[in-house]
Amino acid sequence: MKIEQKKISHKHIFTFNKDALNFAYEDKSGSADVDIPYANISKKTSIRIDENTWLRNVGYVWMAVGLIGLVMNGWLLWLPIGIACVAISFYTKVKFTVMQNEHGGVWVIQDKNHDSILEEIRIRKQQQLLDWYGGFNSENTLNQEIAKFKWLAEQGVISDLEANNKIAQATTFYQTDDEIPRLLN
Repeated sequence: MKIEQKKISHKHIFTFNKDALNFAYEDKSGSADVDIPYANISKKTSIRIDENTWLRNVGYVWMAVGLIGLVMNGWLLWLPIGIACVAISFYTKVKFTVMQNEHGGVWVIQDKNHDSILEEIRIRKQQQLLDWYGGFNSENTLNQEIAKFKWLAEQGVISDLEANNKIAQATTFYQTDDEIPRLLN
């Protein structure tokens, strides 16, 4: 599945492959194309805003000059120019949701596709974590297995009930394994 986002000078392409998200972007600061395993994308997000603060601030100054000019001599030239600058600054503002990972961040533009992109990443991350860590690993200790299933529940990959069932199965497995008679020469 592939979703493309465009706003002003920002272009983001999300390609949802089986094992990794391909995140490609291009904007005024550069471009990149990275593959990120879903499990490596942080659950926590932050909000970033890209806006032309210079244009907004100049607009406020021109609005102030325009109001002073209007009061002093009835001259209205700078007020509409200032309003136009602030309006352009407002409408060219781009908000992002950022999910960190070892490659930097996955920046999702807050538009009509925003929620579906975040949901697809969440679903694929949960499936990948379940595939990687959902089964028993006989090389781990019982405490490691218990910690792993509790962590999967904390991540929302499995429910608390499923975690408790897997912990009970692991406990039974390790107790059964310890009860097998061992022959010493």
